[in-house]
Amino acid sequence: MSLLLDYVKKQLVPVTNHSTFRAGDTVTVSYTIKEGDKERVQQYTGVVIQRKNERATATFTVRKMSNGIGVERIFPVASPFIDKIEVAKAGIVRRAKLFYLRERTGKSARIREKLAGNDQA
Repeated sequence: MSLLLDYVKKQLVPVTNHSTFRAGDTVTVSYTIKEGDKERVQQYTGVVIQRKNERATATFTVRKMSNGIGVERIFPVASPFIDKIEVAKAGIVRRAKLFYLRERTGKSARIREKLAGNDQA
């Protein structure tokens, strides 16, 4: 088992400043998709409902609504196919795992937004 873990750690790309988001944040993930011999960048925007921090195999789950249907996608943090992760809105939540959003739709699925404070007081 140790040999397998060592092999996986060598294959993964080092994490590049993708650790600035948390559960509850609305993020846009730019993900490179290879179709045949062509590559394109697809943007996936949604709410981070969980992060699993297991060192080299850390992942995060992003949930978005597409035509009224909830769609979730799991991304590895150290994936070489992730170009960038942009935080669109920082959310205020009291939980690390937001699985309760799966049962909610509309206004009940909203997350409070963290507002940047004014330093000129």
